[in-house]
Amino acid sequence: MAIIQRFQAAGQASRRAENRSEAESWAVRPVARTASVGMLAYVDLQVAQLRLASRFGTARTYARARASLARFLADRDVALHRFDAALVSRYAVHLSRRGVSRNSASFYMRVLRAAFNKAVAEGLAPPIRPFAHVYTGVDRTPSRAIDERIVARLYRLALPEGSRIDLARDLFVFAYFARGMAFVDIAFLRKSDLRGDRISYVRRKTGQRLDIGMEADLQRIVAKWSATNAGSPFVFPVLAAQGPDAAYRNYRAALNRQNRHLRRLSAMVAAKPALTSYVARHSWATAAQRHGVPLSVISAGLGHASERTTRIYLAQMERSQVDAANHRLVAAIAEGGD
Repeated sequence: MAIIQRFQAAGQASRRAENRSEAESWAVRPVARTASVGMLAYVDLQVAQLRLASRFGTARTYARARASLARFLADRDVALHRFDAALVSRYAVHLSRRGVSRNSASFYMRVLRAAFNKAVAEGLAPPIRPFAHVYTGVDRTPSRAIDERIVARLYRLALPEGSRIDLARDLFVFAYFARGMAFVDIAFLRKSDLRGDRISYVRRKTGQRLDIGMEADLQRIVAKWSATNAGSPFVFPVLAAQGPDAAYRNYRAALNRQNRHLRRLSAMVAAKPALTSYVARHSWATAAQRHGVPLSVISAGLGHASERTTRIYLAQMERSQVDAANHRLVAAIAEGGD
């Protein structure tokens, strides 16, 4: 709490400075208002506040970005008013030389940009754009979707009833049947989220409420595992703890365990790419597009804030479709020639 109180005091001092006359205010900017506030310390504040709000996943991403920046700075903090475009450009070069991928580097930049923008909004940093000249996009990556036939093979795979690998298979299939529900949302899914033949839950990543109709196969998975988890408020036997901090640690361990079991299942059904907790979501979106479902409907089904994110999911499949179409056109000419 001490770090939060210190920054609250700094913010109040900044707002008092803003209430002075324009001439006085100009005289103290930017050094007098921000010199005592460091970028690393400010990100620490954001991590602390996120944890207090039980947003442990977001807190973890901020902590990862902070650790990367601290490595570049050799753990020497930099005042927010000195955190400029030149420094950020040097940080980008540092990441590149360390072999960090463009997407990972972009991830760090986006997180640090969000933190810096919050500092600007609180009057703790000057209104500049230090991230304007570094890459903050998302490169296309190889498709993580598997064919529907693999999902069907996995669903019908004979496994020891009630075993951990049986649970891992059912969690994957549940995710697919539930419009690509994220593993974190499955882990925290409560029995109170079940409303007759529907599931109504709030996405932990975005806070958006989603409502899903349960097909018969989905209902069977829910009935199977909620019965074995009778003493818990959760649908699936994934989390043992209920306190926010302990439950999140429980979830991280469960995610690692799920991915280990999925690697074993990949070999059993010859899945390429290999199964992971993300593959069900990508596969549902890809299958929906193959069945002619409009992009807007797929986006709504996944709970995306915009169709742009959905397009990233589907970009690899679109390329394969174009390649297949071109192959047919070329073959038609080649085979029809004299």
